[in-house]
Amino acid sequence: MASADLRADLDCSICLSLYTDPVSLRCGHNFCRSCIVSALDAQEAAGVYSCPDCRAEYLEHAALEKNRKLGNIVERFLSAQPDMEETGIFYTYFDSPVPAVRTCLQCEASFCEKHLRRHRKSSEHTMVEPTVTLEDRKCSTHKEVLKYYCPMDAACICVSCWVAGDNKGLDVELLDVTSEKEKEKLRALIEKVKSEREEAGRRVQNLKDHKTEEEEKFVRLSEKVNGLFTDLKEKLDDLEKRIQGEISRENDQMSHSVSDLVKQMELHKDELTKKINQFEGLFNFTDPLTFLKGNENCCDISNRSCDVICDVREAQCLGEDLVSQILHRGLLHFAKNLTDMKKKRQFPVMEKSDVLLDIDPAYNKINTLGDLRSAFYTATSKGRPDGPQRFISCLVLSSSSFSSGRHYWEVDVSRAEKWIIGMAKESLKRKFHGNESFIGYNEKSWGLMLINSFGVRHNNTYKLLVSDSPVKVVGVYLDCDAWRLSYYQLCDPIRHLHTFTASFWKFKM
Repeated sequence: MASADLRADLDCSICLSLYTDPVSLRCGHNFCRSCIVSALDAQEAAGVYSCPDCRAEYLEHAALEKNRKLGNIVERFLSAQPDMEETGIFYTYFDSPVPAVRTCLQCEASFCEKHLRRHRKSSEHTMVEPTVTLEDRKCSTHKEVLKYYCPMDAACICVSCWVAGDNKGLDVELLDVTSEKEKEKLRALIEKVKSEREEAGRRVQNLKDHKTEEEEKFVRLSEKVNGLFTDLKEKLDDLEKRIQGEISRENDQMSHSVSDLVKQMELHKDELTKKINQFEGLFNFTDPLTFLKGNENCCDISNRSCDVICDVREAQCLGEDLVSQILHRGLLHFAKNLTDMKKKRQFPVMEKSDVLLDIDPAYNKINTLGDLRSAFYTATSKGRPDGPQRFISCLVLSSSSFSSGRHYWEVDVSRAEKWIIGMAKESLKRKFHGNESFIGYNEKSWGLMLINSFGVRHNNTYKLLVSDSPVKVVGVYLDCDAWRLSYYQLCDPIRHLHTFTASFWKFKM
């Protein structure tokens, strides 16, 4: 018999799938046990039972006889078919292993793909992934299938729990209804997490782009510094060459001058030797007139010798004054070139500015010195008249505000045990007690502080800083156009502490 013909003879006429645990009626027709049981149960209300195939009637529930021979034929047929995907759980009603694809909670049985059609059509049967044990799907108290969900107790319950158990009378939902609701929530959560993941991805990319941009900035900065020092070295080398050249020129000039004088002196020496011999010969003259004429020549030679000695002393003087003047003027010119080169290479010149404190808004227990450049806390009120601008917490501001340009200040904190320095907007609260009005404890100010620890604060968000040495002098650099506020520890070498980036407008220190 062909496989297709055999397959048709092995199908249940009710579920149209291969027989599952086949049984026979007295009329001889065969059905799946579960299929015929369901069909006969449906006829119970009419009081008459009939065969679904031949309509033979029975006054009682028809007796079902297991057809083992037909079951064996179905088993051999399935074993001859191509391998099915294994799940590790097998069809319940076959003696040999046939992989199951679903498990029915009502029947407490697992089914292969060929025998699921009836169960898929029946709303009374709940199908789940193949499972060996159903204990985790049953109520631990009533041993019934968990069918409902109780939102109040956030628990899965059975019918008996709802009818007569701990969950009696409570609002419950079918598990599939609750499952769909939770799936909707899960879908929304997944979408939210996906959105957050996309945002995280954008931030990661932004950080990578920022890293690349900053690295390129550092490369350009390094190149500018290298170019600056190359120019400086060239300027210094030129200045050194000029001075060394001047020294060499002076040396050569002196050497030639002295050499000429040496030649003159040697000639003069030879001449003097001849004259000495001549003069010594005068003593042999007895004639007074001849002796006096020879003596006049001796006086002329003596005067010329003194002139030669004076020329030698002048030739031995080194032009140190001239070299010093060249060096001084060259260094002044070099300093001017340094400033021009810094501007040319766009290095901002951080020139220190004075900060004058404003007494009018200052807290009454803050004392300022006469030059308005220093302030300190006192336990006694200064008794200044109150006004709308006066702080009622420990604050003092500068008398100047800044909305554009670059500004740099230095603050000596070496004698203070606790301190806060920083910048604030002019709209900072004045009539407020407590930390909220302090620099850094609100969105309108940015502060560097040493109170219980050393750090920076803005909008009451604190970041701890670490310093290898006590902070004595702080450099404050404000670039209003670039919206940057930077703090530096003025030590050797200068150390960058922190930079705030924000939108500054009418900034006060």
